[in-house]
Amino acid sequence: MTSPPRSIGIDFGTTNSVVAIGDAGGQAAMVNFAAPEGPASIFRSALCFWEDGNVPGGIAREAGPWAIAEFLEYPQGSRFLQSFKSVAASRAFEHATIFEKRLRFEELGVIFLERLRAHAGEWLNTLPPHVIVGRPVRYAGQRPDSVLARQRYDLMFAALEREVHYVYEPLGAAFSFAARLNEPATLLVADFGGGTSDFSVVRIGEPGAARRCTPLGSAGIGIAGDRFDYRIMDKLVLPMLGKGGTYASMGKQFEIPAGYFADFGDWSRLALMHNRRTLAELQKLQRAAHDPAASGRMIAVVENELGYPLYDAVARLKRVLSTKEEAHFHFDSPGMRVEADVSRAEFEQWIAPDLARIGTTIDVALANAGVGADVIDHVFLTGGSSLIPAVRRLFEERFPAGRIASGDELTSIAHGLALIGQEADISQWAVTGEVETEQA
Repeated sequence: MTSPPRSIGIDFGTTNSVVAIGDAGGQAAMVNFAAPEGPASIFRSALCFWEDGNVPGGIAREAGPWAIAEFLEYPQGSRFLQSFKSVAASRAFEHATIFEKRLRFEELGVIFLERLRAHAGEWLNTLPPHVIVGRPVRYAGQRPDSVLARQRYDLMFAALEREVHYVYEPLGAAFSFAARLNEPATLLVADFGGGTSDFSVVRIGEPGAARRCTPLGSAGIGIAGDRFDYRIMDKLVLPMLGKGGTYASMGKQFEIPAGYFADFGDWSRLALMHNRRTLAELQKLQRAAHDPAASGRMIAVVENELGYPLYDAVARLKRVLSTKEEAHFHFDSPGMRVEADVSRAEFEQWIAPDLARIGTTIDVALANAGVGADVIDHVFLTGGSSLIPAVRRLFEERFPAGRIASGDELTSIAHGLALIGQEADISQWAVTGEVETEQA
């Protein structure tokens, strides 16, 4: 950058986080991190804690790819958290217990930001005056409380000691995409993250217009990549852990409640199962189960912190199925081995109910904007799950193929947020109140 930094855009994602810096010259550059496997602009939204008597408080912590490396080296002696953003709007989440220490969401967030800044080096040594933070149109969870999420975000990002503005994530992507256009257009942005799928319709003005982008309407749903991952887990792994099995109580036979397996639905809850109370409940279930070996495997997953390698195997399968018609699922650990060939057609059948709800939400976004599909000049797909063929077909069914574009799937939001931070009046983009207009 040749001009002094004027803004910073932070795409704090469920799976990955990305940071961009905007300068007074109207440009934005991605922050690169010297990650263990080489420089990268993608910073995994993960935390790892382990006991260390040489650090204040006796608990060391890391974030991003360093957290993953630490966990993989010492899985038994560490606590690993990923996708903790997914509980931001959950009243059921009060704290995570890390080696008997209770950490609230905002405390986890402050630790995450501190380690992210440390690994960014000189990029983030001195922060510019404006920090633009992306937020989903709809937060993840069954009954997300956006007011609570805003309170937690405020406490988390207050650690940066800068003026913070919150902007819908797809609007950040829209601003980035607008830089490609040389003429007015109506744009639909579809952002597929780990926890949410968000859609915004934006009117793009001519280059040099006083207000280049005007939001027309948005909609969102708490279904995205993590839900697709869970569908794979539900079909291939959870039956081996006892789902669908039975247990005996008071001389009667009952099916094991689905609640025992609900926490396998995302990273954050699975990691938090590693506590004495949950393990005691699982051991009680094992004694009553008709297939105690299956319950024993579930206990092993929790005790041995197998969540990361399990979901890593799931993610590999999903990636391969985005480019091939068939893929092999493989997971092998002490006490459990899973091998299965999965076709793309099977995977699409598993996620069909989720795709239907996402499709409805696309239509809601258009309705909220007061436009029909025929008015949309460009559709910009961003986020990792936008690469899934069945997701792309949702748009091919509604728009001509020539109008659909993609690219920079993981960085466009942060890039656009940094550009918004250079605007004379950032408030016209910011979400100032938390009124629930989101889809269930």
